[in-house]
Amino acid sequence: MNNTHETIFLPTFTSTIVSGNAKDGFQTVSKSLADYVAQSDKGLILYFYPKDNTAGCSTQATDFSTHLQALSDLGYTVLGVSRDGIGSHENFITKKELSIPLISDTDEMLCQHFDVIKEKMMYGKTHLGIVRSTFVFDKTGNMTHSFRNVKAKEHVAHLMTALTKA
Repeated sequence: MNNTHETIFLPTFTSTIVSGNAKDGFQTVSKSLADYVAQSDKGLILYFYPKDNTAGCSTQATDFSTHLQALSDLGYTVLGVSRDGIGSHENFITKKELSIPLISDTDEMLCQHFDVIKEKMMYGKTHLGIVRSTFVFDKTGNMTHSFRNVKAKEHVAHLMTALTKA
């Protein structure tokens, strides 16, 4: 679902970001999202997912990693976000051979800013969880695309289509 009428601003606070790999070593830095926008040619793709090493999240993360070069060629930097900790992210990156940096949002500041934590149903019980969502920001930090409640398997292809039409 694409909702470009939604207004969300890029937050100014810093986030803990895990990148790299087990072989060459992991890097954990605290950076603002604006730093990533500044480093990109065109903007930032920020995608939220529920949990490391689960089926749907693994599908989505490997799809983003597979298409990272194509998204980079379009001028975008990609960051994944979940509430998992640094160790979990390092394990996820290693296990799934991911090439995308992951934000550890254990304090849920980003999740709350982007309003992605919602009541969900699992095994007949309700709980609060991240609704799979993606936000695209241009070079000035303005949101250009918003995708909420996306399907893990088809999302990156839909996103690339939207970005090439923009």
